[in-house]
Amino acid sequence: MALPVNIEDLVHGRTVEWERLEFKQGWNPEEVIHILCAFANDLNNWGGGYIIIGIAENDGQPVIPPIGLLQNQLDAIQGEIVQLGNRISPTYFPICQPYVLHGKHILVLWCPAGDNRPYSAPLTLGKGAPYYNYIRVGSRSIQAKDDYLRQLQELTARIPFDDRINNRAGIQDLDLGIIQAHLQEVKSDLFEESKTMPFADLCRAMLIAKGANEDIRPVNAGLLFFNKEPERFFPRSWIELVWHKDKSSTNFTEHYFKGQLQKQLRDALSFIQSNIISEKVIKHPGRAEADRFFNYPFTAIEEALSNAVYHKSYELGSPIEVQIWPDKIEILSYPAAMPPVNKQILSTNRRIIARQYRNRRIGDFLKELHLTEGRGTGFPTIYDAMEKNGSPAPVFDSDDSTYVLVTIPVHAAFSNAIIEVGNGAGIGASIGANALLFKDIDDLIDYTNGATNGATNGATNGAEYILEHFVHAKVKEMLLSLESWISREELFESIGLTNQSFNRKKYLDPLLEFGWIEMKYPDNSTHPEQRYIISASGKRLLSLIN
Repeated sequence: MALPVNIEDLVHGRTVEWERLEFKQGWNPEEVIHILCAFANDLNNWGGGYIIIGIAENDGQPVIPPIGLLQNQLDAIQGEIVQLGNRISPTYFPICQPYVLHGKHILVLWCPAGDNRPYSAPLTLGKGAPYYNYIRVGSRSIQAKDDYLRQLQELTARIPFDDRINNRAGIQDLDLGIIQAHLQEVKSDLFEESKTMPFADLCRAMLIAKGANEDIRPVNAGLLFFNKEPERFFPRSWIELVWHKDKSSTNFTEHYFKGQLQKQLRDALSFIQSNIISEKVIKHPGRAEADRFFNYPFTAIEEALSNAVYHKSYELGSPIEVQIWPDKIEILSYPAAMPPVNKQILSTNRRIIARQYRNRRIGDFLKELHLTEGRGTGFPTIYDAMEKNGSPAPVFDSDDSTYVLVTIPVHAAFSNAIIEVGNGAGIGASIGANALLFKDIDDLIDYTNGATNGATNGATNGAEYILEHFVHAKVKEMLLSLESWISREELFESIGLTNQSFNRKKYLDPLLEFGWIEMKYPDNSTHPEQRYIISASGKRLLSLIN
């Protein structure tokens, strides 16, 4: 029976983290039984793991094409795996499936987290060998000792909520159409088999139902992903979005995204992408590339909302709340993160490595559907997306018990502190009828070079805002230092920068390009006696911003 994942994605670590994959070139039962035990104990609620036999490993990465196994080895190895399962206490059996990959036979052992922790395995396969608890630490399977052993013992018979049987539901509450659509989307070989196999066997193969034949029932993750109305079993298990049209708190619309988790997440993200996300393009004279940025980078929103779906407790009757304001997006989920992650770690660390996870099965399904990043990469993804877009850093907050609040600030060019003149024709820096009126960097350059008279009525003209966000924040300081001819080294020293090519490209070259400063030897930019001075255009700009 095929596994409910795509084998190529699995082997290449695209849907399962590397720590949950163990590659073995050949069959070594003594090593395998320890790995089986470690995955069964699932100390961190990662959801177990996979042992792939027939593929060598080099520095944690699979060696492709695989060396493979002989076809006549497959049945013998599967028989030995049953014997190994009986040696583990309590008994534990992985799900075995042979595959042909790049023309070679391999054997994949899916080792889901066990329901009867803690598990122990013999040190050796010899008679009378002592038994030890094995756990997974990073990409290694080790004996649980000291603090690790205490943590494992505390997990005795404790199953994460999303992997528990739901006794209020029956297997008929799982939707075959949604299950098959999922298998087809993730390109699992199980999709074709699902057309002919008994429904109960299919649900067992996907680990979304458990129990004896006469009373097989779905687990909670199965109902959340493969039932059209999961709120029947989990109160308010939807996403609520409130779109505030201004800051008055009275002008808003409400939107509810319901259905199976993957549907409500995709529907909410699609709504945000279609109705909230907008782009600005700033063109620069003499440069082919334009600057493009968004009010909110979609990647950051996607990861933040997916993380909320992943880590929320579905035992609580609280929806995920998304508040969209003119200057920020807030995503609120309940409860707080699992220890040791707390408010301080959330607010100060760009990369969060959690020791335990609340939902081991929900995470697996989301990763198979590429709706969330691998373990530990969500926060860097959000930070990186905000930085690449030129947006302020995200803010993560919690009270360490009841909630996690993620705030994604709007890009400064879209801030409510900015006034747009006439159907988006201009960017302003203060609010008022006569405030500003340079519409972009090109307009400002034209004005300083005398091509236009500009539009500088009122208390401000927006020039400083444009300079700070579309050139850099040191323009005024540099122009003030260039009243007489000085070298680049002297210039950078006067504004607190080192004389490096990176700083030249970022701070000096734009001012030369826009005509605000002049070179003493314009035909030879690398002249050993090169000096710089403010130009007439630069003086006009300086008087404007002064």
